[in-house]
Amino acid sequence: MVAIVDELSNPFELGCVTEVFGIDRPELGGRVYDLVLCAPGGSAPMRQGFFTLGGVAGLAAADGADTLIVPNRVDVDLPRRPGVLAAIRRAHRRGARLIGLCTGAFTLAEAGVLDGRRAATHWQFAGEFRRRFPEVDLQPDVLFVDDGDVLTSAGSAAALDLGLHLVRRDHGAEVATAVARRLVFPAIRDGGQRQFVERPLPHVRDESLAPLLAWAQEHLAEPLTVAGLSARANVSPATLHRRFRAQLGATPLGWLTAERLAVACRLLERGERRMEVVARASGLGTGANLRQLMRREIGLSPSEYRRRFSAPAPASP
Repeated sequence: MVAIVDELSNPFELGCVTEVFGIDRPELGGRVYDLVLCAPGGSAPMRQGFFTLGGVAGLAAADGADTLIVPNRVDVDLPRRPGVLAAIRRAHRRGARLIGLCTGAFTLAEAGVLDGRRAATHWQFAGEFRRRFPEVDLQPDVLFVDDGDVLTSAGSAAALDLGLHLVRRDHGAEVATAVARRLVFPAIRDGGQRQFVERPLPHVRDESLAPLLAWAQEHLAEPLTVAGLSARANVSPATLHRRFRAQLGATPLGWLTAERLAVACRLLERGERRMEVVARASGLGTGANLRQLMRREIGLSPSEYRRRFSAPAPASP
């Protein structure tokens, strides 16, 4: 995996890239990805001149990437350097996976690799993106879009959502959950979930959901309802919804579904073949519901997921 850093790139998304894909993880046996940073000439001044990134590989490193993360920046009107765009086009032609975080979608579109495809970008730039790239199917209010070999995310923290989605897609739910735990970040937020947009918010007391979430995670196999969770938190259902939206960016039922899917994925990775057992243990009810949700949210059936991510059975002595 290679990430291109260009002039005026955003430090936040670069930090997300290095944190999710680059650091050593002893709890997982080492690095999950072999990440290389590169820049034209081996250095790049970052956004607003905060600092200059130096000591990284030259742009030629992008030619060996199986996954290429493209640069982004706030000034979307400034054309990207031709050498950077050429490197992206070469990567696309040879079948590399391309990732654009936040305004990285502008970089991909300028390189001509998003025509006719779905993409996401920061909601503040959606109008400008549509004006400049009408041939791209922009999804203006989602967290990220997985279009197979080209993936794009919305602004800022959505880079973490897409990063964890990639870890889950490449290495399975157990590894993704371990990375999310290290980040203190939700393991699954559905890519179709709406971005935060600038609108007035009601004035509510900022109370942590942590005790309720910890309790619910211990009782996922049980029939949990919004009314029951509200009663346990001693708030109204409407207040609970507001707190979930404010603190997790999800509805209570959306969070429950994501947590239950994570449990189901872990069971499948451990080799469980009985769909009804997985469905009951994860709180998803029936095998039919499990299959429907996994296809919708993960893109794989339970059996396909197990074949891809379960550990091989130990050899007989």
